[in-house]
Amino acid sequence: PPIYACCAAAPPPPPKPPPAAAPAAPSKAPPSGERERRVPMTRMRQKIAERLKGAQETCALLTTFNEVDMSVLMALRAKHKEAFEKKHGVKLGFMSAFVRASVLALQEQPAVNASIDGTDIVYRNFVDISIAVSSPKGLVVPVLRGCESMSFADVEKEIQRLGKLAQTGQLALEDMVGGTFTITNGGVFGSLMSTPIVNPPQSAVLGMHGIVQRPVAVDGQVVIRPMMYIALTYDHRLIDGREAVTALKRIKEVVEDPHRFLLDV
Repeated sequence: PPIYACCAAAPPPPPKPPPAAAPAAPSKAPPSGERERRVPMTRMRQKIAERLKGAQETCALLTTFNEVDMSVLMALRAKHKEAFEKKHGVKLGFMSAFVRASVLALQEQPAVNASIDGTDIVYRNFVDISIAVSSPKGLVVPVLRGCESMSFADVEKEIQRLGKLAQTGQLALEDMVGGTFTITNGGVFGSLMSTPIVNPPQSAVLGMHGIVQRPVAVDGQVVIRPMMYIALTYDHRLIDGREAVTALKRIKEVVEDPHRFLLDV
């Protein structure tokens, strides 16, 4: 009999696996090939860090705020700046007004110009104001000495002199020690408001800020005025809130009405 071959049909070839995904491209490294850079702190930066951290750990810091209408002072500056520069050889800025106003406030509230030494309070009969200045090596605070006897021109000349020394790295240690109060101006960098930190052994610091056109109420009317927020950070161990607020309010009053300098009111 014939023989019939019974053979099953060959199975279809298995489907081809999908192509493997391409490996992810490595993230691009920064142009320098480094993701971080480590450099030693300068001795000045180490000292600044040590002093500021010490202030937070030692002082009972509190900040009070106010605002200043700069209209009159700006108009006074615009009117007399050319004559001032021609006579004194230096530009008329706003810092001189705040220095002179601070002198009046500190003389009326001596605790704000004082410091703690152990269990004693040291009251000073002079006003040496440290001015925070940005330098290539960091923040430095050269001191204006004898501010109680300085005129506007004296203040501006000394600020210019110390500023040049700071920019060229020629400030001596003697230029930065012995202040009784500090003024810092974050407004030159665009700061609207901040809480400055006390520079020990001082007990208070004034913070100036940017001048911004804002609507304010004057005699029942809403007007646009150039306004600046000011802040006073103080050591509450020595200075009570009444003294701090009164001192800051006095600075505000004198800057808003510079005629008070002439009338001593």
